[in-house]
Amino acid sequence: MTDTVTDVWEPHAPAAGTTRRLDARGLDLRVTGTGGVREVADGVVEVTAEGPADVRIEWRVPCVDVTSFWTPEPRGTGWLPAAWSAPRRTGLAVGAPIAALVGTGDTARCAFAADRPDVLAGAGVVEETGEFRFWARAEGRLTVRIDTSGRHFARCLADLTAWWGEGRTAVIPDAARRPAYSTWYSMHQDVSPERVETQAALGKELGLDVIIVDDGWMTADRTRGYAHCGDWEPVSLPDTAAHVRRVHDLGVRYLLWYALPFIGKDSAAHGEIGRHALADAAHLGAVVADPRHPDVRAFLTDRLARAVEEWGMDGLKVDFVDWFARAAEGADAPEPGPGADCASVDEGVEKLLAALRTRITAADPEAMIEHRQPYVSPGLWPYVTMIRATDCPLSPQENRQRTVDLRLAAGPVPVHSDMLMWHPAEPPEQIACHLINVLFSVPQISVDLAAQSAGQREAIAFWLGVFREHLETLQLGELRPSRPDLGYPLVTALDEGTVAVARYAALPVDASDAGWHTLLVANADADPDVRLAGGSGAATVTVQDARGRIVRQGGIDLDWTDTVAVPRGGLLTLRRP
Repeated sequence: MTDTVTDVWEPHAPAAGTTRRLDARGLDLRVTGTGGVREVADGVVEVTAEGPADVRIEWRVPCVDVTSFWTPEPRGTGWLPAAWSAPRRTGLAVGAPIAALVGTGDTARCAFAADRPDVLAGAGVVEETGEFRFWARAEGRLTVRIDTSGRHFARCLADLTAWWGEGRTAVIPDAARRPAYSTWYSMHQDVSPERVETQAALGKELGLDVIIVDDGWMTADRTRGYAHCGDWEPVSLPDTAAHVRRVHDLGVRYLLWYALPFIGKDSAAHGEIGRHALADAAHLGAVVADPRHPDVRAFLTDRLARAVEEWGMDGLKVDFVDWFARAAEGADAPEPGPGADCASVDEGVEKLLAALRTRITAADPEAMIEHRQPYVSPGLWPYVTMIRATDCPLSPQENRQRTVDLRLAAGPVPVHSDMLMWHPAEPPEQIACHLINVLFSVPQISVDLAAQSAGQREAIAFWLGVFREHLETLQLGELRPSRPDLGYPLVTALDEGTVAVARYAALPVDASDAGWHTLLVANADADPDVRLAGGSGAATVTVQDARGRIVRQGGIDLDWTDTVAVPRGGLLTLRRP
């Protein structure tokens, strides 16, 4: 590798120091600070920059045969930004420093990830040259891994997240991968022991093994807002431990919601720790607590750990963690006050989450913690057991895109869908499509199960059975989503002998892989004619409708038959020796 002193390549977000051009097998690469390049594999390099202040790594690739730019943020995929677009700032509590430039055939023209969560990164088309420019900047030391191998973009991203995982642990209980019921869309704040227990019992019959009780349990107020957060007393769940035991007797695990950063102005906690505030969230009726203070962390840890230690809950839904980062970046964010023991908010957040994880797993080693987009940093993996797609009520395509995007960046952590809800008149076929749209995640459902028709219940039960029966393939198999520029109209997962395909548009399904003994095709498109491309040999075929009823069964010769009719919301299962 050689380096030569050059002028600063781009003035946008410059870093102090000398910019050097590095030879990296044809990659047009420049580093501000002391830089070096290490070849990891064919087409994969690691670039490191060090300096006394900010360092910057920048590179360009020809923007040839490119279709989209992928990031894990909601609505982050499907277009090509301009080089002058605002950069992305990631941190421990917001975003993840990973991206990919995707080309025709779903190949990665260039994918990269940074080794630390707190990065300022830019990317976009250079209008003058038709190139695509990437840059990343951080303080002191930064390593990025750059992949130009041209493989499927999901394979490149999987390798980058595996690189993140070196030295990090993520202990995942089995229950974190089981379908769940949430009270949010179905009840909002109007929760009670009777309503929760009713839905838990009905959900268990349909295949929902976990219930997550959301906002409302800690207050009698039903006007939304967060003015009553902070005390975390079970106002709407009296005799809480007995209530939890009744849910457990149904065979259902129980998680409880907490808005971690918010100290409501109508709470007693506001008088106790409200003085340590990062920001005033006046429109929410609360302040954002400052985790740099040990007494704030101790207070919050004690309040949240009670759910597991005293009431017997199986875990916590920890919401709004990204608000710590928002508040820290605000114009009025204060300097650490007397008694603070952390220089940065991220350091305080990590200590808080670590303490919380330690406390609840000491009481129950299988305790779960749910996080949510956009706080998806690999730095949080040791403190989380599942990550949920951010809110997109009644939006199946958006839920699909968000869960697939999360799967590509979450490494070993299970990805949950946003809660599925629908109008009471929704037909079973569309309910099945809601579930198929999140087939490669853990589904959460949030409707009144007592109000569902027989056909609706059949669709729910059938598809939850598919999730459970094929969990190893759907959640743990290799994920190959197609066409991120079109919102993933076809998604495939495969493991040893089983291939699962979800079809959201009238596209052919590749059946040419000689290794499969089971091929599943879930049809969420109105076109029933599923074309199997490249299949050969004899197989047995089973076609089920959205409610699981068999509409065709028998033998098939794939050398002569390439189209099978599968109703909308239905499932095609092919098996061969």
